[in-house]
Order: sequence, then structure tokens, then C-alpha cells
Amino acid sequence: MKYGARNKLTATVTSVKSDEIMSLVKFKVTHVDEMASVLTTESVVGMELKVGDEVELLIKAIHVLPAKA
Repeated sequence: MKYGARNKLTATVTSVKSDEIMSLVKFKVTHVDEMASVLTTESVVGMELKVGDEVELLIKAIHVLPAKA
């Protein structure tokens, strides 16, 4: 997958809290204590994100975008 963001970190999903519209996904990152991202529940379901998954966090401006291989 190609993307425009240049900053990325490898992280592990530590929690997923979802309602009908939005989800809060928290990640454990090696170089920092923890980061979080708010994304649509549809995206969380589509990516099949769950606790323990390893993802890359793509950081662009104020957004933290998880990318799962």
C-alpha cells in the first residue's frame, strides 16, 4: 500500500471501544508510552482491528491513521 504520510510507528492495539458510529482505538508504541486514534466503527470493523494486532501508525498533521497489512 502506498500513502503520502512520511512519519510512521509500529504499534500494538491495546483496546478498542466502539459505538454505532465511532470507535476509540488505543495503541502501545515502542518509542512513546501510548497513542490513540478516533475512527469510524465501520473502519474498525473493515480492518478487523482487535487487541493484540500489530499495526503501523501513519502520522500526518493531527491525524493518527492505523494501517494493517
